[in-house]
Amino acid sequence: MSARGFWLAPLGALFGAAAGLRVALYSGGALPRGRLAGPVISVGNLSVGGTGKTPLVARLAELLRDEGLPVAILSRGYGGRRRSATLLVSDGAAVLADPEQAGDEAVMLAERLPGVVVAVGRRRDRVGRFVESHFGPRVHLLDDGFQHLRLARDLDLVCVDAADLRDRPLPAGRLREPVSALRRADVVLIGGADVETLRPLLGEQPRFAFRRRVAGFRGTGGEPADAPARAYLLSGIARPERFAEDARAAGVTVTGHDAYRDHHRFGAAELEAAAERARRAGSDALLTTAKDRVRIRALPASLPLLVMEIAPVIEGERELLERLRVAAGRPA
Repeated sequence: MSARGFWLAPLGALFGAAAGLRVALYSGGALPRGRLAGPVISVGNLSVGGTGKTPLVARLAELLRDEGLPVAILSRGYGGRRRSATLLVSDGAAVLADPEQAGDEAVMLAERLPGVVVAVGRRRDRVGRFVESHFGPRVHLLDDGFQHLRLARDLDLVCVDAADLRDRPLPAGRLREPVSALRRADVVLIGGADVETLRPLLGEQPRFAFRRRVAGFRGTGGEPADAPARAYLLSGIARPERFAEDARAAGVTVTGHDAYRDHHRFGAAELEAAAERARRAGSDALLTTAKDRVRIRALPASLPLLVMEIAPVIEGERELLERLRVAAGRPA
């Protein structure tokens, strides 16, 4: 443990205890929980970011949509500056909001998932009722919902990374709750670890391993593109080192990396400066993530900007789909 972690450990313990008390109040009925007409499947995590949850939400939405089920994603819309309590990001046919209003992840999901309704708001129970009033009952995917206990759910999925198992609650670490909170999940999705490492924590609780893969490259207009031989990376995500690892795994030589804080809003001057550094390093292109791309409005003049797409590979995906079907009210 670092010196900072040592001094902050007591605060982390208090934070974890407070989170546990909140769970107990909801579980015991002291705090009310709302329920929607349609089933709710929550996808959340323990840490404050970087576990690959958003690509998993997209994949689960694809699976349910392709089963012929009407799907809505209910998100908080972190980083958005909306004025209303509920904002419709996509009606399934068109993207109706920008990242400044809705947040980058919600817009990214809306662009990637035609046929899926996406709406954001701090109170996801109200967001869900808004969706149902306009589109009828749906299967609701509650994005980042493990700690959003105000809304009852029919299936609780939690994504964890190997690093989470060794971490501590805020502010001593990155966890919103202690690792022991995994016991209340219905299904655990594990990235970067052997699923058997969680057996002491979960017993026979269902668990599925997943890994990241590079699904391809595209231009900023969505057109397919070849992988660049040499690329300068530009990102504003929670764990930029993973972006670099993924690029190298795809055969890209990384010539440099401008890594900003999560949800950074890129300006035209920053893009031009990055393009100049990339050009001097002998790069073929600037390379960014799908989440970052929705926050980039201007394009550099001197180099192309490409997007690297990431998709999850879930071991036992068909079995997981059957659990989703049951939760959605459509047994096999």
